[in-house]
Amino acid sequence: MIEVKHLTKQFGNHLAVDNISFTARKGEILGFLGPNGAGKSTTMRMITGFFPPTSGTVIIGGDDISTRSIAARRKMGYLPENAPVYPDMTVVRYLDFCAEIRGLSGAAKRNRVAQTIERCFLSTVRHQAVNTLSKGYKQRVCFAQSILHDPDYLILDEPTDGLDPNQKHEVRLMIREMSVTKAIIFSTHILDEVDTVCNRAMIIADGKVVADDTPKGLRRRSTFYGAVLLTVHGTSHADLTDSLGRLDGVASVSEVETKNDRLTLRIFPKDADLPIADRVIASVGEKGIGIASVFVEQGRLDDVFRTITTNQ
Repeated sequence: MIEVKHLTKQFGNHLAVDNISFTARKGEILGFLGPNGAGKSTTMRMITGFFPPTSGTVIIGGDDISTRSIAARRKMGYLPENAPVYPDMTVVRYLDFCAEIRGLSGAAKRNRVAQTIERCFLSTVRHQAVNTLSKGYKQRVCFAQSILHDPDYLILDEPTDGLDPNQKHEVRLMIREMSVTKAIIFSTHILDEVDTVCNRAMIIADGKVVADDTPKGLRRRSTFYGAVLLTVHGTSHADLTDSLGRLDGVASVSEVETKNDRLTLRIFPKDADLPIADRVIASVGEKGIGIASVFVEQGRLDDVFRTITTNQ
C-alpha cells in the first residue's frame, strides 16, 4: 500500500501541505478533491518523489520515497498535471524511450509499447510528432507512459483533463479495470468523476485533509440528502406547503418553482435515514391532488464540497 505519514511542505512562508496522513491500498481508487491551491498537486509530487517534503515521509510498497527513492519509483506510474512530454518525438518513439528507462528491452519492450498504444487508443497517431497532437491526445500519451510498465501504484493528476466525453469514458473504464490489482490516487475537479470512478474520496483545503469518506458517505452530508422533490398538477394549492410541513418526520418545505400549471416543492426530512416519501405521497393523494413526479434526493457532492471547503 501507499502510506503517507505527517507529510508537510513549506515554500518560504507559505504552508502548502500541512501534516497530511493517510493510506491507500490495492483495490482502492482514491479521488483527491480540493479548490485550486489546496495542495493536491504538491501532495502528489511529494508522494512520487518529485518534491522532497519539508517533514514527514511516504512509504511505497514498503520502500521510503526519501531513503529508497529508486526502488519506490520503480513501483509507480505518474501522470503529472499538464501532461509533460517530449514534443519533437513521435508517439511510438516517446513510449519506446520511456520503456527503455523502465528497463524493458527487446521483444518485451516492443510488445509492451504496442499493447499500451492499443490500450490507450493511440494507434491512429502512433507515428505523429507529439507537438502536432491535440491536448486530449497529449494527455493520453502521458497517461500511456504512466501505465507502460504495469506499476502496482498509479498517481494521476487530473488524468481526464482535456479529453472529450468519449475519451473520458474510456479512461475512466481503464482506471476502474486496473484498480483490481493496483492502488490508484488521482486528483480531479470533476465531481461526477468521483461518483463514477472512485470508491473513496478525500477533500483537501488549505493544505489539510478536511474529509475522507466514500462518495456515498460524502453525499449523505449534503443538506439535500433524503429530501423529496415533489411536483403536483395545478398551482393553486395554497395550503399544501403547510399541511406537508406538519407531517411526522418533515423538517421543512420550500417552494422550488411554479411553472406550466405545475407546482414543485422540496420537502426536507428531520432524519435523512428515515424516508418520508411514502407519507408525502399518501398525504397528497388524500387531498385528491394529482402528482406529476416524485424524486428522492441522493445528496449533492457540489453542495458538500462547497460547504466543507468554504467553512459555511
